[in-house]
Amino acid sequence: MSSRIKHREIEFDSLHPDGQQADHAAQLLAKTKGILNVSAPDALHLMISYDIKHITLESIVGLLLEARFHIRNSLLAKLKQALYRYTEDTERANLGVSDKQSTQQIFTNHYQRRPHGCRDRRPDHLRNYL
Repeated sequence: MSSRIKHREIEFDSLHPDGQQADHAAQLLAKTKGILNVSAPDALHLMISYDIKHITLESIVGLLLEARFHIRNSLLAKLKQALYRYTEDTERANLGVSDKQSTQQIFTNHYQRRPHGCRDRRPDHLRNYL
């Protein structure tokens, strides 16, 4: 259970006209399902705890970007987010809550629904009659 709870820091861009992005983001995220604790220690940093069974950092950042917050976009921040996204997707898949369907699974499902000769139960001489 405790490995499902993640504690992350989100840093906002200092050039945004809103000087209190972290406070406003905390108010927005406090009502979101899966987020357990959110606080803004200063104007540019957001400390967040969430359950990956319900929400991921990728979803949280996407929500903030959609609400026009400016997340820090440095190389280090991008690397951290990519690492967190990979590990959280892997953990969600191990928990069986992954909402992404693999390409192989999509093609397998399509192939199984398609009528083809392998499923025809008639003998060869009746299948090749025409």
